[in-house]
Amino acid sequence: MNAPKSPIVFSPIYKDYIWGGTRIATAYGRPGTPKVCAESWEISAHPDGQSVVASGPFKGQTLGELASAFGAALTGSRAPVSTCFPLLFKLIDARDRLSVQVHPNNANAALTHGEPKTEMWFVLDRTPKAQLFAGLAQGVTQDSLRAALAAGTAEAQLVRLPIEPEQALFIPGGLVHAIGAGCLIYEVQQNSNTTYRLFDWNRTGVDGKPRQLHIEESFKSIDWSLTPPQMREPVPCGKSGQNTWFDVVSCDYFTLRKLDLKEAVTIPVDGSSFQALFVVKGRVTVSAGGETVALETGASCLIPAAATDYTLSTDTASTVLVTTL
Repeated sequence: MNAPKSPIVFSPIYKDYIWGGTRIATAYGRPGTPKVCAESWEISAHPDGQSVVASGPFKGQTLGELASAFGAALTGSRAPVSTCFPLLFKLIDARDRLSVQVHPNNANAALTHGEPKTEMWFVLDRTPKAQLFAGLAQGVTQDSLRAALAAGTAEAQLVRLPIEPEQALFIPGGLVHAIGAGCLIYEVQQNSNTTYRLFDWNRTGVDGKPRQLHIEESFKSIDWSLTPPQMREPVPCGKSGQNTWFDVVSCDYFTLRKLDLKEAVTIPVDGSSFQALFVVKGRVTVSAGGETVALETGASCLIPAAATDYTLSTDTASTVLVTTL
């Protein structure tokens, strides 16, 4: 079968972690979510959650199978390994705050045999006074952090960030962080599911016992040279007719831009990367390779690297996030 050149839509993979809520179902009109839905893995080739094509000629195949079969025609020439899809895209609904955690980076992952994970969060919605936690406060040392963890007072050693919708936060591997209660987030990350839980706010799990912590793995994974990041506002970077592009986050592993879409636009695809789309608001139709799909608010799709271009159109002002390698 020829390499895909049309938009690919996947069935979401839902995760029912205890801190999740109901907004993924209610905000995006999704049936079939669990009663508590913490995450929706939108586009994933990770063994812990493989995306399955929802329709079209590749219906029923996993993203991993497509990457293995088509290589760079799907993933792009920039993919570190052409036959492995390199990123993972999620929706996160934090009814309660997540644990304070850290992920390995490429430099230290071998110390714990974990998968490196650099990520970014784009705030879709939040309750009043919701916040994120990112980085350690000035003056925190390994000794003072260990002492605070032992005393159950580690919260005071974290940097808190107030947030607004459409702000973003870049979380490199090795940075201590947590998502606060009331946040609805779109996450782009390396293809990893390694999380080391450093502190869990002195709470207990559903069994009434404290959840497992990974103190030693966390300390091996923390990059003590990192300074606390700040929330980022999208920066205008170009116009296309009535449409406006914004730079949001760019790093060694991915680039995310925001498109405020008011009229149809054709976007080139040069073979260096797939393009992953997420509709923040509005309704969008995506056409490529002779096929067209309709995406409502909260929907995702993948444009293969072999597509020459694709066209976005809308009948209402819409906002789309576009991620490439």
